[in-house]
Amino acid sequence: MVSEATVLNNPGVEKLLVAGLRGFCAGVVRAIDVVERALQVCDGPVYVRKEIIHNRYVVDELRGKGAVFVEEVDEVPDSSWLIYSAHGISPTVRDAARQKRLKTIDATCPLVTKVHLEAIHYAKRKYTIILIGHQDHDETIGTLGEAPGAIRLVGSKDEAESVEVPDPGKVAYLTQTTLSLDDTREIVEILKRRFPAMVNPGKGDICYATQNRQDAVKAMAPHVDALLVLGAPNSSNSLRLCEVGRAHNVPSYLIERAVDIRPEWLEGVRVLGLTASASAPEILVREVVDHAREKLGVNNVEEFETVQEDVNFPLPVELKELVKSSRPDL
Repeated sequence: MVSEATVLNNPGVEKLLVAGLRGFCAGVVRAIDVVERALQVCDGPVYVRKEIIHNRYVVDELRGKGAVFVEEVDEVPDSSWLIYSAHGISPTVRDAARQKRLKTIDATCPLVTKVHLEAIHYAKRKYTIILIGHQDHDETIGTLGEAPGAIRLVGSKDEAESVEVPDPGKVAYLTQTTLSLDDTREIVEILKRRFPAMVNPGKGDICYATQNRQDAVKAMAPHVDALLVLGAPNSSNSLRLCEVGRAHNVPSYLIERAVDIRPEWLEGVRVLGLTASASAPEILVREVVDHAREKLGVNNVEEFETVQEDVNFPLPVELKELVKSSRPDL
């Protein structure tokens, strides 16, 4: 482990350039709000299946407020409250919850729900659906569950070249919402070459926040010597931000907290970039900025502005009704 003194003795970093567009997206804000509101209005313990979002700090904060996180439905006592995470679930999970008479609140991001509805739509029309995504990601698992017999999962260009379908004239593709735009584009090009009649989703599945944060990294890349990405190792959009930085010849490192920054990453670095994934809270950004000032001796901290976001998602209907019944004056 490198000592703090080693960090203090690294005089190289002159500026910290912080992406103006960073951190929580509307779906994450909504998911956290769902848990916090549910803790206020639900009678009895509130259980959450999986991490509500992929960020350990946020999960620990919510656990400290009373949320009980579980991996599967069978861990929840019968007739209890259960919240589904922002990543979406398969119908089998809903069935298991019904069998246990659980009172459920669905915090699935509306953009993920859109992909689920598209999968159902094409499966009913006997299309083979090619889902571009990562096999073990919670979002992909949920989407696959909507039509397991109709969906073929593709996660790379090699898999796009080899995937087989029963009728090349009836193929549609969907994507996980948190993928790299560039990698996805290359896979889609291969699929279109192989299946010229392939149907596109009505509107792109990669979410606005994922796209905007990747575009911000691309815009920052010429101005920084290295990039820190605040996020989590099991967060797809965090990992994709690192990949985008590296694709633009910028050494890029995923960190969960400021203490994860390694001095060897900063050798020869004059301008250090910082961004945060869609599931990383602003308090951790402030922590890194303070660390840069106090431990790295960085006096120049600037924001790198690109576009502004103004997107909000309403609470789930079932939670709105609970809030209204508990506070009829609202």
